[in-house]
Amino acid sequence: MAYEIPVTQARAELADLINRVVYGGERVVVTRHGKPLVALVSAADLERLDALGDPAEEQVISSVSAVREAASAQRTGRQRFGIAAEHRGPGTTSG
Repeated sequence: MAYEIPVTQARAELADLINRVVYGGERVVVTRHGKPLVALVSAADLERLDALGDPAEEQVISSVSAVREAASAQRTGRQRFGIAAEHRGPGTTSG
């Protein structure tokens, strides 16, 4: 559980809060109007968080990369084979 403190109080006690985080192993959440703003965590905790990464973000990045590769391959195929025609479904007219 993290220790919560209002931002106005945190300003006055910053040095003490840093010591609590670094030497006491605590996590401090600074709040404004009762809502969390920021968290003070040790550098070791931050490294662990960074190492975890965000699997959802990585999934999106790999999906976007796959779409770009497919689109690029499609354009390359058209240019390579000189294909200038495009299939249009029934009922569509050329404009």
